[in-house]
Amino acid sequence: MYTSIIRSLERNKKIFIALLIELPSEEYLWRQAPGKWSLLEILCHLRDEEVEDFRTRVRYVLEDPSQTLPPIDPVGWVQERKYIEQNYRTVLNSFIDERERSVNWLRSLTEPKWDNSFLHPKFGPMSAKLFLSNWLAHDLLHIRQINKLRFDYLKHISTEDLSYAGNW
Repeated sequence: MYTSIIRSLERNKKIFIALLIELPSEEYLWRQAPGKWSLLEILCHLRDEEVEDFRTRVRYVLEDPSQTLPPIDPVGWVQERKYIEQNYRTVLNSFIDERERSVNWLRSLTEPKWDNSFLHPKFGPMSAKLFLSNWLAHDLLHIRQINKLRFDYLKHISTEDLSYAGNW
């Protein structure tokens, strides 16, 4: 199961590249509505979650589950880190590099203790395998989000009726 998740994380790197490479700034900066995330903001989120959330949490729980996990604020980071002002291509390259580091690190583990659990004060026991599984789930949720946002952008700029393609 774990090797399958790791393979999926690696495959998803190619999916993210295919979905996000060489987009015009009009598209990656576009928002469906005020307060919604642009593709640039989603990409910044993916990069930061890769490093500061999932990879860090899996590592902490595998190595010493008694350690307090470092705090994260994914929603707050959007404004705090000025995601909308970051360079799209730099962020995409950084995310892809970090995913490669993550996959290489995961593959380098020898006899990882996936059942190790951190006792979260709000959520209770959270195992390394829970964080690993949610890492993949996070990818899948954002792949869906990116596809929907790209569809909505096409609908926004198109002068054609897109209903022939089918219902979203």
